[in-house]
Amino acid sequence: MPQKQQFLRGRGAQINPVSKYEKIVRDKQPVDWALQNDAWETPDLRTEYLETHPKTILNPVESADIPMEWSMNPYQGCEHGCIYCYARNTHPYWGYSAGLDFERKILVKRNAAELLENALKKKSWKAAPVMFAGNTDVYQPAERRFGITRACLEVFLKYRHPVGVITKNSLVLRDLDILKQLAEDNLVQVAISITTLQEPLRQFLEPRTATVAQRLRTVETLHTHGIPVFVMLAPIIPGLNEHELFAMAKAVADRGAQGIGFSMVRLNGDVGLIFEDWLRKIMPDRAEKVLNKIRAAHGGHLHDHRPGLRMRGEGKIAEIIRDQFRLAREKFFAGRQMPKYNLDLHEHYKTSQLRLF
Repeated sequence: MPQKQQFLRGRGAQINPVSKYEKIVRDKQPVDWALQNDAWETPDLRTEYLETHPKTILNPVESADIPMEWSMNPYQGCEHGCIYCYARNTHPYWGYSAGLDFERKILVKRNAAELLENALKKKSWKAAPVMFAGNTDVYQPAERRFGITRACLEVFLKYRHPVGVITKNSLVLRDLDILKQLAEDNLVQVAISITTLQEPLRQFLEPRTATVAQRLRTVETLHTHGIPVFVMLAPIIPGLNEHELFAMAKAVADRGAQGIGFSMVRLNGDVGLIFEDWLRKIMPDRAEKVLNKIRAAHGGHLHDHRPGLRMRGEGKIAEIIRDQFRLAREKFFAGRQMPKYNLDLHEHYKTSQLRLF
């Protein structure tokens, strides 16, 4: 294990790469906060909540790898600090770093629920499942303070509109009352992300997320209350957690998950630099082996931009992981499937409202 002064605990990223969109670059080298004296105690590393004022909240999904047409994010950035997170690369568009800034400068869209309602009540809007997340976790710590996610769920319920929630935080259970009402009409699915069953590894990979035990309990609680639960075993990181795939699949199946998926880690953009720095500090003896395995699954690179392949990888290592996943799904999820979203209720709701006029 690295010495205490060489690893910044409580955060994922250990460096702050310079945003390529910054007009003023004060230091061409990424700031290595783990080597700064008393870095954790400085105001520089405390979480800031910055209010933004977007004009729209629903974003069309153009990726061939994502099966939904729309997504929305009530926050930008994520305090969970998952070291591998692909969404880190969006923070530089706001003038911040994909490293520690992504975890400590959280952009808050207070008017998200209002914008959502304005969109759903338009005559031209056609019901389609909305992916509630994508560039953030809607139940990250900020949600305890601002409650924007709950306000948006209330809008989805009001307009009888389908929504898919993605999270790795047990805070989702706070909103069981709304989720149960949505589930009664097949208007909601919840996806829980689980990366490992090893709590010590979880603490380093995802420092501010719910514990492994909390996440498994969340899957079970959602299932018990009739809410469809899908579990993403993601990302699979060769050399770190691929050997857990079978055990993870069984654990979530035993707790009532109706389906599972997986994706291969891909370290595109600044995420590659951030992940490699983290790995060499936390596991210096295994770093090269893990990085080489990731490269072997992406044609010699840490990333892949090709649709389809970028999520599942290629080569022998990726093939073995895919085979393990197929076997796990056949063994533990035979006969299980997620229900289809109800797209009709929203149209009926709008029609009934128009009759009032």
